[in-house]
Amino acid sequence: MRLARLALSNFRNYDELEFEPQPGLNVFIGKNAQGKSNLLEAIAMLGIGKSFRTTRDADTIRTGEQRAIIRGDVVRDDEERTTIACSIARLPRGARKTFSRGGRNVSYAAFLGTLSVVTFVPADLQMVTGSPSLRRAFLNTMLAQQDRAYYRSLARYQATLRQKNALLRGPSEPDEALLSVYDASLADAGGAIMVARSVAVEALAREALTVHAAWTHGAERLEVRYAPNVATAETTEEGVRDAIARRQGEQRAMERARKTTIVGPHRDDVTFVLDGEALATYGSQGQQRTAVLALKAAEYTVMRDRTGAAPLLLLDDFLSELDEQRAAAFLTGVGEYEQAFVTATHQPPTLPARSVLFSVADAAICAETTC
Repeated sequence: MRLARLALSNFRNYDELEFEPQPGLNVFIGKNAQGKSNLLEAIAMLGIGKSFRTTRDADTIRTGEQRAIIRGDVVRDDEERTTIACSIARLPRGARKTFSRGGRNVSYAAFLGTLSVVTFVPADLQMVTGSPSLRRAFLNTMLAQQDRAYYRSLARYQATLRQKNALLRGPSEPDEALLSVYDASLADAGGAIMVARSVAVEALAREALTVHAAWTHGAERLEVRYAPNVATAETTEEGVRDAIARRQGEQRAMERARKTTIVGPHRDDVTFVLDGEALATYGSQGQQRTAVLALKAAEYTVMRDRTGAAPLLLLDDFLSELDEQRAAAFLTGVGEYEQAFVTATHQPPTLPARSVLFSVADAAICAETTC
């Protein structure tokens, strides 16, 4: 899978842009605030329909304009070409997004997965030490691109969770019958979510272990572990659903007292262990960064193997956050991927084969050379 064409209209600092990315590694070089990160943000939105930089969609619309449009031509291994688009319209309060594929409007659920992406931004380096919500978001983004059933379960779970929490926080005693309805829905969707996460983390752990061992020459052993909110030996959706239901019954009084839902996958976590010790507590900053890079490389491999199509790899300013050795090791791996995009303020000292350099200045892209 690769992106053959990118077109932007009123997106961030871009008025109009037509750009044809190349296979292999596309490197965008330029000073800060020229539009490098905006390019990767636009490509990511064609994949996941969301910005990796803001939760306010209106922020992506060029100042003074009412609508931003991102279009892309996606080419799969069979050379089938599909045009997809994401449109963001400014509203009095916020913004509204619409999606299309092949010239026809589609739902967000149907849009997901048309173009798969793996992103790395400097904020991802906090994944080891940051809040569990960062790690849950990582799993949700990866799994939603692979499996629309997962996205449907997640959307159902999140909607029900909001409804239950609103009931618990209400001014009067919550209706017991309605709580039971919400709990049944949460257990059903939660079972599907937790089984999918468990399988995914197991696959990620295998790949991350291999990549990390190669980078450290076997000197350190990295483990990635799923830490579900409801611990159970069950492996089927039905078994996990029943385990959630039992835990809900045990914690019902506590949820009433706290006025919030405390049972379910919205409280899951992923942990990192290096040589038997908690990486977040005992690991150096360099060890934590290497672990995150190994996890991202593992994400790429798992997504490629599961979908049969290589996702795009988007690396935003990651070179400035890494020492030369780690950057070179990761870029060497990038050279084996079908298509990748990297932003940097200066040309990297070492680039793999099939690398194309572009300069970015004042929201304009100019091809420099092919390595």
